[in-house]
Amino acid sequence: MVPRTIRAAAALAALLLLSGCGIFSKSAPKEDPASVPVETLYNRGADALDAKRLADAAKQFDYVEQYYPYSPWAANAQLMESYAQYLDQKYTDSIGTIDRFIQLHPSHRDIAYAYYLRSLDYYEQIEDIQRDQKGTQDAMAALQEVVNRFPNSAYARDAKLKIDLARDHLAGKEMEIGRFYERQHLYAAALSRFQRVVDDYQTTNHVAEALHRLVEIYLLLGLPEEAKRAAAVLGHNYPGSEWYVDSYDQLVADGQVQGTHRELPSPDRPGLFGRLFGWIF
Repeated sequence: MVPRTIRAAAALAALLLLSGCGIFSKSAPKEDPASVPVETLYNRGADALDAKRLADAAKQFDYVEQYYPYSPWAANAQLMESYAQYLDQKYTDSIGTIDRFIQLHPSHRDIAYAYYLRSLDYYEQIEDIQRDQKGTQDAMAALQEVVNRFPNSAYARDAKLKIDLARDHLAGKEMEIGRFYERQHLYAAALSRFQRVVDDYQTTNHVAEALHRLVEIYLLLGLPEEAKRAAAVLGHNYPGSEWYVDSYDQLVADGQVQGTHRELPSPDRPGLFGRLFGWIF
């Protein structure tokens, strides 16, 4: 039989063990952010951002804005919260946060960056060319706003590059739709799409193919003069491209030109690219 004193000691040890495990203890009270100094909250957010704990970083910066809205830390915290949300790919949340920042602090020293960050939120949401392109148009509008408001900034230079990429994206969408219409033998609709690329997206990588498609469809429609004019513009601006080679070969096969020398007469007033477009259309 276990002595009574040993049993008592064992019972006491078990009680202490259970107490240490928390069975008989109350959970620690939850910290009230309002009682934490503002600089502590901000630094916690910065530390979380450095550690890539993006949701926690956004929460800490939001605490600064909520509980210390009139402190010198509030504006920067709002900007940092939007940045953390952007990195976390929560673009809609980031736009909402940065829009509040722009409204509340229009003269802030980092206002140019705020507009740039907002444009990046839209830019990162550009969908592939298989889907609706409203997001691309929204991104271009936001990027253009950066260029218009801060034309001499580094943000404007990057925004211009992204605008070109977005325009190329939109031109790609027009080409995709045009090719679909062409496969369906809806030639008038296809011509409209390809002509839009030629007219509205002259600086993109899709113009050569668009001109080739015009040649292709004009020949199908029995309009050889229009086909030769489109091919002349194509040869003038993209003489070494595969699209010009294909267009010329199609004209040869259709009996519109003779020989194998791939050079069509330029329009009477060759000059600028835009002037050549006008000669055709």
